[in-house]
Order: sequence, then structure tokens, then C-alpha cells
Amino acid sequence: QVQLVESGGGLVQPGGSLRLSCAASGTFRRVNDMGWYRQVPGKERELVASISSGDSTNYADSVKGRFTISRDNAKNTVYLQLNSLKPEDTAVYFCTATLREHRYASPHTYWGQGTQVTVSS
Repeated sequence: QVQLVESGGGLVQPGGSLRLSCAASGTFRRVNDMGWYRQVPGKERELVASISSGDSTNYADSVKGRFTISRDNAKNTVYLQLNSLKPEDTAVYFCTATLREHRYASPHTYWGQGTQVTVSS
């Protein structure tokens, strides 16, 4: 069974920084794309950033220049560095990982449980 476990959320003042981590565990083949989404109550979940197995990255316009996604393939872990945080970045952040559980399985995207990021003075 594949699990994604996130850490690093919390309360931070505007202009501050946080680093989110998400580790995939279980039995699976190589992890392909990984990413981070966020959601606030009453709104749809939105993509924040993604990173391919070849380290190609993609960012939402609202976070470009402030957030950085990276990964450690040896640890099956994806990171999100959040800098210059704004109150509008407040949300629950979810990580994702697309992988195959075994050689003949179809790719499936797994989700973490979410971690709260609150930006407030």
C-alpha cells in the first residue's frame, strides 16, 4: 500500500518562509511526476507546482518566483520551499505522486493527507 506523508506546515508571518516535505512509502516502482496542490474552503483545489522524473518543473503564476519545488529520488520525497509568503497563500497543501505499484499496473496518482499553511500576522 502506497502512502504519502507530508510535514512542514504551520503558522508564519507575511514575508516568512516554510518548507514542506512529502515522502512516499510502500511498494512501488519508480515515482514519476510529483506535485503540490492547495485548497481553501469553498474553492477548488489548485495546482501549485509539479516536477517530473526528469526534474522539469511547472508553477502556478501566483507562486512563480516565490515557491520552489524539488525532489530527492533516492528518498522518494518531494519538497516545496515557500518564500515571501502572503496571506492569500493560506490553504491546506496536498502532495501528489504518480507511480506504478508494479510492472503491469497502470499509473495512479496518490495524494497526501494535507498540511495546513497559515500566513497571518
